[in-house]
Amino acid sequence: MSQPPSSRRIGTVMLVLAWLAGMALAVQWFSGVEERRRNPNTQPVSLAVDGYIEVRLERNAQGHYMASGRINEQRVTFLLDTGATFVAVPAGLAGELGLQRGRPFMVNTANGMTESYSTRIDSLRLGDILLRDVSAGIVPGMGGDEVLLGMSALKQLEFAQQGRELILRQPR
Repeated sequence: MSQPPSSRRIGTVMLVLAWLAGMALAVQWFSGVEERRRNPNTQPVSLAVDGYIEVRLERNAQGHYMASGRINEQRVTFLLDTGATFVAVPAGLAGELGLQRGRPFMVNTANGMTESYSTRIDSLRLGDILLRDVSAGIVPGMGGDEVLLGMSALKQLEFAQQGRELILRQPR
């Protein structure tokens, strides 16, 4: 006994919808895997150790230390860069964060000399590590949405690399 044409059509539609839902779930899962490879520290864990607040960061697949954090209580992604003199914020992101442009100055980047603007960050948070009144620069030519966490912030912390981890410590 064969099914009526309307039942077959409903079955075909349901099969297509099931495939589409499965593909959407697979895409979402794989994009999450890729994001975890890029930034394995989306929720940095903090520990209280011997009078310090300690955050341990895992190196990503490219060998960099990236971590999610906050600037002025707004979520950002940091790329730790001990070779950067200051915290460098891309201009587009600086606007979203409400950072004010100060005096212009020239900086030497991997792409050559570029004009930047001084700014101050009221609060910078990485796990339970909290830094206040951090000197930073707004860099118009900087692509992407990652904030380079340079020495104007890192000099306030103790840090050491151990294996695939970077250990950051702030006195309590």
